[in-house]
Amino acid sequence: MSKTLISILLLVFTVSVISCLRQNKGQARIPVARIGEKILFYDQIPDIYKNNNSPEDSIVSINQYINSWARKELLYARAVENLSPEYKNEIESQLQETKVNLYIYHYQHQMILEKMDTLVSDSEIEQYYALNPERFKLNSSIVKALFIKIPIEAPNIEKVRTWYRANDTESLRQLESYCFQFAEKYDDFEEQWISFDKLAVELPAEIINPDEFLKRYSYYETKDSSAYYFMAIRDYRLRSSIAPYEYVRNDIKSIILNNRRFEFLKKLENDIYNDAINSNIFKKY
Repeated sequence: MSKTLISILLLVFTVSVISCLRQNKGQARIPVARIGEKILFYDQIPDIYKNNNSPEDSIVSINQYINSWARKELLYARAVENLSPEYKNEIESQLQETKVNLYIYHYQHQMILEKMDTLVSDSEIEQYYALNPERFKLNSSIVKALFIKIPIEAPNIEKVRTWYRANDTESLRQLESYCFQFAEKYDDFEEQWISFDKLAVELPAEIINPDEFLKRYSYYETKDSSAYYFMAIRDYRLRSSIAPYEYVRNDIKSIILNNRRFEFLKKLENDIYNDAINSNIFKKY
């Protein structure tokens, strides 16, 4: 039988299947392929292969899925037929262990959602911070800062030099308005802590000693052939110092929840174990 004839028969068959499905929704499942005793039914084909723009596109996609399914099933059958008993036993053991672990994981997850207290108060976070300051030493310096990058051809650079050093509301409003028109970059981190490294990489020249740089400069300006760079350092904490509370607050909340989760799961396991002993479900011989 020629490939052309086979393709035509497949096309006719698939069209018939789709037509039959449209007329018999909710009735018996319709087989579309078979390998030995294994049958692929139409409802097992993912919708993504069936819901195309046209019936012709759906037919092509469905046939692609059927062919892919057949190749996989044939390869699986050949593997089952030819693998040694040792390999088969190892696979079954791994499958059983995976099944057990999946059941345990999902049960634990369900119990956490249903039973564990996930509310963490500000007082808990503050207390943890106060009792564990050494856990929050900074690995790199952090800053509250303003960073601006302006193209070299932009007008009124002298005004920018005045505005970015000022702390009054009107100067900062003027600066913001100017930067929205002309700046390539305008990052205002004056109300939040960020890693100084994040800003330093924006500068045209590498800062060799960040700690000394921060001690020396409250305001810094440089330029290259394409842009001016302005940085106003409003506050900073040096590497190896204790991180500010607001910088690590979310981290502390995660730590508390993780500790609580660990204790909850340990208690859950111990309770199940002890219940099994007390009810004689678990016995040691």
